[in-house]
Amino acid sequence: MENKAHALAAGIFVVVVTALLIGLAAWLTRETGVRHVYEISTRETVTGLQSQATVRYRGVDVGKVASIGFDPQAQGNVLIRLQVDEEAPMNRDTFATLSFQGVTGLAFVQLDDSGKPAPPLPPNDAHPPRIPLKPGLLAKLTERGEVILEQVEETTKRFNQLLSDPNQKRFASALENLDSAAASASQLARRLDTTVTKQVDPALAEATRTMRSVQRSADEIGRTAADFGATARRLNEKDGPVDRLAQGTEALSHAADSFNASTLPRINRVTEETSRAVRQLGRTANAIGDSPQSLIYGTGRVPPGPGEQGFTAPGAAK
Repeated sequence: MENKAHALAAGIFVVVVTALLIGLAAWLTRETGVRHVYEISTRETVTGLQSQATVRYRGVDVGKVASIGFDPQAQGNVLIRLQVDEEAPMNRDTFATLSFQGVTGLAFVQLDDSGKPAPPLPPNDAHPPRIPLKPGLLAKLTERGEVILEQVEETTKRFNQLLSDPNQKRFASALENLDSAAASASQLARRLDTTVTKQVDPALAEATRTMRSVQRSADEIGRTAADFGATARRLNEKDGPVDRLAQGTEALSHAADSFNASTLPRINRVTEETSRAVRQLGRTANAIGDSPQSLIYGTGRVPPGPGEQGFTAPGAAK
């Protein structure tokens, strides 16, 4: 009886512990918030993505993958159904990508948007709205892998062609030519050094002496310019030669104005009177030339002389 009692107690203990573990698991996995359903329909491969996988919005856990299957509305598409928390900022620009957790190969759904203002995406659990799935980094690498491999293959072929035997001979010939060119350049450098030592250096010394002479001439010119400047300053000083010349010019201008105002009109009147006197003298000379007897008889009527018409002898008149 005691063995049966111990067995019964042990069984009851196991049942109670199992119930507690089940309750603890249910409590830990309980959903504490309201979640809405969204769908993703894509032709991309979803390797590594499993049901109950995490859904993250910019790295923040916002839900889980509810189911993965095929889309009855689009043949060949994979339909992924997500359960996303109500607080997640879902809008019409939201898109999904597949990301991987380290080296485990397990994938999760990463949600993101363009970062621009967009109207919210209203939930509808009866007809869940669909979110586009954009290719992730691995998908892009898979897409471009063939192109990259073709380019690598083409590069390898060209590299092998570059290292073929004929090209290696050309490289060897080019290296020999480079060696010859280097020797020629070294010889040319030695000749240039000799030319510089024997010809250019004396010419530079002569040019240096010439520059010094030019510098001395420039200094002399500078001193001469300074002397000219001092002379110009003395000429332009107050009561200096230029000032006195200006004063003399001003006095001469006043004298000319006075001459034009008083003396010149008088000279003009004397000239006019002289001109009238000369004209009168000319008329008098012309009159004397025409009748010289006017000097004796005057300028009146001259009686006719003998032989002239109207002449009467003095005795006959008596």
